[in-house]
Amino acid sequence: MIIAVASGKGGTGKTLITTALALSTGHCTYIDLDVEEPNGAIFLKPVIQHETPYNVVIPYIDKEKCTFCGLCAKACVYHALAVIPTLKNTMVFPELCHSCGVCSFVCPVKGTIDETRREIGKINKGHCGTIRFIEGRLNIGQPSAVPLIRGITSLYIPDHTDELFFLDSSPGTSCPVVETLKKSDYVLLVTEPTPFGLNDLELAVELVQDMGKKAGIIINKHDDRQTLIDDFSQRVHLPILLRIPYSMDIQEAYSRGIPLTEVRPGIKTLLKELIEQINVAGGEK
Repeated sequence: MIIAVASGKGGTGKTLITTALALSTGHCTYIDLDVEEPNGAIFLKPVIQHETPYNVVIPYIDKEKCTFCGLCAKACVYHALAVIPTLKNTMVFPELCHSCGVCSFVCPVKGTIDETRREIGKINKGHCGTIRFIEGRLNIGQPSAVPLIRGITSLYIPDHTDELFFLDSSPGTSCPVVETLKKSDYVLLVTEPTPFGLNDLELAVELVQDMGKKAGIIINKHDDRQTLIDDFSQRVHLPILLRIPYSMDIQEAYSRGIPLTEVRPGIKTLLKELIEQINVAGGEK
């Protein structure tokens, strides 16, 4: 079963929840797909055994063979190529390339467009006890996290599995989150009971519904006086699966990299029950 933990905004406690889920279960795979600023390792403190560069394929133009016809540039919807016939030059912009290969496909002169590799980040693999740990780290300056996220999910998450995976998503509702949720069986949406939290939760719910994903809500920093999220959950017919109280000891522990399961050991039982509840709700494919 593949459970993704997402949120409409940053700072709601995604990593707090995802690492607690992994520690409560024990035998699982935790994947940090917030590749622009992964911080799950701060709480899980894994032993990293392998660090592997991740490369994407970009076109290499043989200018001796190129006729500068411009077909490749016209076919590229990402505008990653520019052909300047008067200067006899075809330029490639690696940051815009999506490695789709259409330029090579449409080129009329065989062998003009070859492929070269470009490193965009790294994949770290290790373990935290019985927890398998994987994280992606995007290189500074890379314009998109999607290729690295797609690479990790295709390499390490099977299409059908009986194993338990927890995916720690990046915040928001943009392309990296969409890529993270694609293989998930169930999405846990972490929010906080504030107007900002509600606004971004609404966006996140709209995303998971558009993707046809089953989802539930976890309220972090819960306050009994606030009913914003309760009212919203009833309106959209999504269950509130867990409430984590607003508590100074949890905040202080978080700032020191101490996982929720150490501050509140009883949360392990609640999180195990939550996973069972997801199973009963039909989260498995």
